[in-house]
Amino acid sequence: MDTTNLITFLAIVDTGSFSEAGEKLFLTQPAVSKRIASLEEQLGTPVFDRVSRQVILNEAGKALLPRARQMLELVHDTKLEIINLSGEVKGPLSIATSHHIGLRRLPNILKTFTNTFPEVKLDIRFVDSEASYEMLIRGEIELGIITLSPEIQPNIQSKKLWHDPLNFMTAKDHPLTKLKSVTTEQLSQYQAVLPSRNTFTFQVVKNLFDQEGLKLQTAMSTNYLETLRMLAAIGLAWTILPLTMQDDDLRILNVKLKGIQTSPSRQLGYILHPKRTLSNAAKAFIKQLERHKDSC
Repeated sequence: MDTTNLITFLAIVDTGSFSEAGEKLFLTQPAVSKRIASLEEQLGTPVFDRVSRQVILNEAGKALLPRARQMLELVHDTKLEIINLSGEVKGPLSIATSHHIGLRRLPNILKTFTNTFPEVKLDIRFVDSEASYEMLIRGEIELGIITLSPEIQPNIQSKKLWHDPLNFMTAKDHPLTKLKSVTTEQLSQYQAVLPSRNTFTFQVVKNLFDQEGLKLQTAMSTNYLETLRMLAAIGLAWTILPLTMQDDDLRILNVKLKGIQTSPSRQLGYILHPKRTLSNAAKAFIKQLERHKDSC
């Protein structure tokens, strides 16, 4: 079975349309349609139903989906094992990372890595940490350097690299800065700017408020921590940020949390798929990450 046809099939499944699959694969829509027609001819049956401009997997497509992923994984792992025999560190390396980690943690690591291994072609995807898990499961990336999920994720191997303390912060002239210590109840009386609800960081804050039966007043949300920092610095609201982002225009609030002795925090690190063969490039990148463990 032609692997390019399977790749196109999965792209349509993941994007939900022929045209978006074409954009993802740098193909015209007629080329995408031709590949699917070839696949359906090989199988002797259609794999999609076209209903009101929607592309929906039919029963044959649903049966093919897990097998298509398995076949492409097998082909990918076989190629990697053969390439790895040479011991050379070269070829493509796809990684996903959040904007915050990419800006604050990775520059020196990436610079050293690219200087040491110039034949590696890096493909860096800047996405939300939560999305990295799905991308890894789908085989779109080899590594994710992200905020780790507080819950164990099936079929994912994770390794902590950095402890990332979080602090409640606001502008220097915000009313909360006049208080020697701030309770969660006092925080609830003012607006907050926070990452979106599906993020690990938002869940950290929400859990603190839920424990006391308090409601969060969120003025707006964005997953770009630099934007949250700016919004808090101009006095719009309070926020929670990594300690590394505090500067003269932001004041750290002395928040007293019931039943908690330490400030909330996140764990940053990398994730990989334990059942997939890693390229030599990925192995070398992990070594580079480990050298910077808890040093950034």
